[in-house]
Amino acid sequence: MTRPIQPRSRKGRLLGLLPARWVTTRVRTREKVLYLSFDDGPHPEFTPPVLDLLAAHGATATFFLIGARIGEYPELTRRIVAEGHALGNHSWSHPRMVDLPLEAQLEEIARTDQALSAYSGRGRHPFRPPCGALPANLLLHFARTGRTIAFWSYDSHDYELLLVPELLPQIEADPPRAGDTILMHDDTAATVELLSRLLPQWRAQGYEVRAMPEGLG
Repeated sequence: MTRPIQPRSRKGRLLGLLPARWVTTRVRTREKVLYLSFDDGPHPEFTPPVLDLLAAHGATATFFLIGARIGEYPELTRRIVAEGHALGNHSWSHPRMVDLPLEAQLEEIARTDQALSAYSGRGRHPFRPPCGALPANLLLHFARTGRTIAFWSYDSHDYELLLVPELLPQIEADPPRAGDTILMHDDTAATVELLSRLLPQWRAQGYEVRAMPEGLG
């Protein structure tokens, strides 16, 4: 029996009620645009075919990279930037931020920003908490310092232990809409297969697929 997914979680809807300068989930736009993002890379096996697919379909995305992996795969990070994609901060070691004191959370973020800056030339980058676990103290710190949490409004569930023939019909039954920020991951074969099916569909429906808007860092 296929396990049902919920692309639009209650948590995402609640976060969407907060000021957009604190947390961004979906983007208010009159354009027919989907904002695509990938977490947990760079991955030596799966990031390259993801980039190939994006290039083939004229799409861009935001890649939320794990800091410890950036130095392991510098050529992939360079390729992401060279091909017009945006870089995001997904912490240094992918901990559950809620299990860390604020000082340790900020160290995870700062260390990753520093690693990313060698490729982007920027001091700060959009930050997305691992697993979407967002501590209140970090949210308040970001609000005080004028920095935005980069969340999502549409969860593809590509990380679930579901075969693409099980997952794809559920996405098609409740598809993303213009302005949605889509969560995917570039560290699994399932994502590559799923993306190869979704990108042609989205283009046929008239959508542009872009990286998340700038200015979220």
